[in-house]
Amino acid sequence: MNFLGTLTGGVGDFLFGLAAFLFVLTIVVFVHEMGHFLVARWCGVKVSAFSLGFGREFYGFTDRHGTRWRFAWIPLGGYVKFMDDENAASVPAKTQVELTPEELAGSFHHKPLWQKASVVAAGPIANFLLAILIFAVFFMTIGSYTTAPRVDVLSEGGVAEKAGFRVGDTIRSIDGRKIETFQQLQQIVNDNVGTRLAFVVDRGGREVEISAQPELAEIPDGFGGKAKVGKIGIQRSNKREDWEHKVYGPVDAVALGVDKSWGIVRSTFAYLGNVIRGRQSADQLGGPVRIADASTKIAKLGLDQLVNFIAFISVSVGLINLFPVPILDGGHLTFYAIEALRGKPLSEATQEMAFRVGFGLIMALMLFAFWNDRFILLGWLPGTG
Repeated sequence: MNFLGTLTGGVGDFLFGLAAFLFVLTIVVFVHEMGHFLVARWCGVKVSAFSLGFGREFYGFTDRHGTRWRFAWIPLGGYVKFMDDENAASVPAKTQVELTPEELAGSFHHKPLWQKASVVAAGPIANFLLAILIFAVFFMTIGSYTTAPRVDVLSEGGVAEKAGFRVGDTIRSIDGRKIETFQQLQQIVNDNVGTRLAFVVDRGGREVEISAQPELAEIPDGFGGKAKVGKIGIQRSNKREDWEHKVYGPVDAVALGVDKSWGIVRSTFAYLGNVIRGRQSADQLGGPVRIADASTKIAKLGLDQLVNFIAFISVSVGLINLFPVPILDGGHLTFYAIEALRGKPLSEATQEMAFRVGFGLIMALMLFAFWNDRFILLGWLPGTG
């Protein structure tokens, strides 16, 4: 999407991209905050505000329970604010006043520890449930296309060829994990760049053990750019008769939805682990700019692909929010775990310092993400895309 050029040469493309980005982010954020909201209401907490976006409100209304439903100008997140919150990060109000029995009943910070933890955890859980639901519906309606984990093409001079793979080999297991589809093979290889894996292959009815170490490679991402993935240099068949199409019942579809969502979590941790060990670069970490760019490109493939992308982003948002960083949901849950172990909460000074550190970490991560996305931003400029 040529961001500035569209303002003069293609307003339709710009609006299409903006709509796709807002569609993805709004649904993911709404579901996340609705998770907090519903469990809070179930626990009797008074919710003072439900906001989609940050900053100044451009539209809003107050419901009969006194909750202000607001839409703000900066569409990069949202929040649920409780009656006794100091701010949108759910920091307890500093002003301590004597509460009436009615106010005490609706106070979040006076609820039992398990209720507070349930309210906080409900946001990420809602994101995971959304992804599982979307994936399950896809498996029940569109189904899936799979191929056997068979070596049909070997890249000359590639890792697999050097390790001893042969055309016709069928991979049965990797590090003891049973492999049934080529997609499973790809996932494991991609998650284990620089790690030596033990393959067991079926070669004409005979089991053969092969050791190979996936390497990082750049491949076309389908949108004119490049993606970095783990590879060993084998390809599957492109013949139609070698592909199996299957539509699943509700139980199997949900199970596959859970497995696919967990696969995203597993891949995320694998990537972060490889970055820490120096096996992969951190340049794949992106932020709103990358989401906006991907949303625009994927939306052009069709609504079904965009909805599938929503599921991926929903898992990512749920997972990130569970990281034990103060200001995120995971940070609050960490505080509650410490409180449960100590029998009393951390001091206000300690919590305030932790929130400041957490805010600094989040800001640093956002700046790093924007730095990684600078080439996408440059690609939006006239004459550079």
